[in-house]
Amino acid sequence: MLAPLAQRHDPLASLNPEQLAAARHGDAPLLLIAGAGSGKTLTLAARVAQLVLDGADPQRLLLLSFSRRAAQALSHRAGQMLQQSLGLRAAPELPWAGTFHAIAARLLRQYAANIGLDQNFSIIDRSDAEDLMALQRQALGLAASAKRFPLKGTCLAIYSRCVNTQAPLAEVLRQHFPWCLDSQEPLQRLLRAYVAEKQAQATLDYDDLLLAWQQMLAEPTLAAHQAARFDHILVDEYQDTNRLQAAILQALRPHGRGLTVVGDDAQSIYAFRAAEVRNILDFELSFGPGVRRLTLERNYRSTQPILDASNALMASAGQGFAKRLWTDKAASERPRLVRLADEIDQARWVADTALARREQGIALKSQAVLMRTSHHSAALELELARRNIPFVKFGGLKFLAAAHIKDLLAVLRWGSNPCSRLAAFRVVQLLPGVGPAGARRVVDALHGAADAAAALQSLPAPPGARLEWQALVALIGGLQAGGTDWPAELGAVRAWYQPHLQRRHPDDHGLRAADLAALQTLAEGYASRERFLTGLTLDPPEASSDLAGPPLLDEDYLILSTIHSAKGQEWTAVSVLNVVDGCMPADLAAGSAAELDEERRLLYVAMTRARQHLDLLVPLRFHVSQQHRHGDRHLYGGLSRFVTPEVQALCEALSSAPAAVPVAMGDAPGLAQLDLGARLRGLWQ
Repeated sequence: MLAPLAQRHDPLASLNPEQLAAARHGDAPLLLIAGAGSGKTLTLAARVAQLVLDGADPQRLLLLSFSRRAAQALSHRAGQMLQQSLGLRAAPELPWAGTFHAIAARLLRQYAANIGLDQNFSIIDRSDAEDLMALQRQALGLAASAKRFPLKGTCLAIYSRCVNTQAPLAEVLRQHFPWCLDSQEPLQRLLRAYVAEKQAQATLDYDDLLLAWQQMLAEPTLAAHQAARFDHILVDEYQDTNRLQAAILQALRPHGRGLTVVGDDAQSIYAFRAAEVRNILDFELSFGPGVRRLTLERNYRSTQPILDASNALMASAGQGFAKRLWTDKAASERPRLVRLADEIDQARWVADTALARREQGIALKSQAVLMRTSHHSAALELELARRNIPFVKFGGLKFLAAAHIKDLLAVLRWGSNPCSRLAAFRVVQLLPGVGPAGARRVVDALHGAADAAAALQSLPAPPGARLEWQALVALIGGLQAGGTDWPAELGAVRAWYQPHLQRRHPDDHGLRAADLAALQTLAEGYASRERFLTGLTLDPPEASSDLAGPPLLDEDYLILSTIHSAKGQEWTAVSVLNVVDGCMPADLAAGSAAELDEERRLLYVAMTRARQHLDLLVPLRFHVSQQHRHGDRHLYGGLSRFVTPEVQALCEALSSAPAAVPVAMGDAPGLAQLDLGARLRGLWQ
């Protein structure tokens, strides 16, 4: 409904010429190369708003991103533009905005009957998928093999890479897991058993969502039906897509009409997740000569000296679209290239600099320390703790990794999907006196039962858990019958689980119970149990109370983060640890030109997170505890090969090496004089 008055204004008025051209682009396929800090989100939101203003139906726009929060933020921003330009009372929503995996899950639910999939299929996270892989590994006797056989996590990683790269097992092993080549045949048997067990349990893992969507689109009738649902498809962070996602887009838009992809090849840093930078580099080849390419080079984040160094870094890249980031922000301070004695000196430098900048008015939360790998900050964390400088480190265990959360979700999954042997196996073991063997007997007895609730009722109660068994039978029966409204049924599950939680975690002090209460609150934002389970699995909260330290009561704290976790973020001041060969690039990632290019892009991403201050830290010596006890116990590092003379010329060179203090030995009381040369000569006489 239109508002009776208000300040309508053009949502495109604030855009620069390149952004405006992207927003007003027509239906031909569009490739938008958006440099770091160039206003990508604003441009994409403006394009969505312009499409609606030109008559597009918001219900027929598909917006794909790589996190639910990013999709929501983009949808919200586009809605605000429409609200302001049309004078609407409320911002319209984009119902088809989400991650690739979330959209896949939604479509698979709708088309389940057409593709032979149980509509009540479960979606399991990586941890549960590893457990299911472990069960098959054990059942095939591979755990007792005389030769070393890959552990469950490695087996799942192999499966995941096969799915997402669409490459055969032999190729995946040869390129990424060469030490597993001798296990190719048993691995084939294991992966076949893993897939069969998931089918028997009506279960999909995270990677299966994309695989099932792609396979569904391989059927021409279903592909045409889905393609007809959407007039425009817009994809964010296209440089991070894998081959499977590219195949999905190709099936939905074989000729590219109505397709917009946005990304930056210079920020493609997720090859370890099977992201394929060739998707964005070859987009024009994939969708023909009608593709229009636009480039956003004006940067709204960093100063020009930081951008100059970043541009020089990427000038030596082996492949990619040429771009030169620029800004009108005047600044004279150059990035600092700081040579330090060792990791301890580096830690002191970071702590000193963070406190000095805090006194200059830059809050600790506006400062970040970035690293290639999480363990690179070990010495720094000790130094910060010693000096009582609070910090928050991004990364670590997720909410769903907590045992009590997994317990509760397993109950809900079993109630939703009676075929889920994995969920049943976990839930039955919550009863007192029931271990893996007893749980397996229960699960085996339920296998193939037409009515799981009735079959469960007919089983004898485990000794010592008769009352608890009856309560479980009643709970699962009620969940499978679906007679209770959501989220009230989650309250029933919590009430059943509470005594088991207290028995299994007597020293909890209320932390896990607080997590479950938070879960109940979170559930109120979902319309059904199925949407709750799907949403929580595909986009879980970051942390859990029982995994956290004491509450952070300080008003400020320094940010520590891996570069991968920092992507999309920005800070006033950024320090990058260990800019040396062996760390950046990492030793294990220096085997090919493609791997080296990705390592260079990692440094580029780190550098372009900084608004005003950038420090590249170069410790010259690293302590190595595993080295021979008679050796130096240190390794000596050299400046990263990515910091070329051209990059160095754009940085200010600093050194923290302590100045030598001359001491007149003869004037020092109590010190003996030693003629070392005479002593050494005397050894040979």
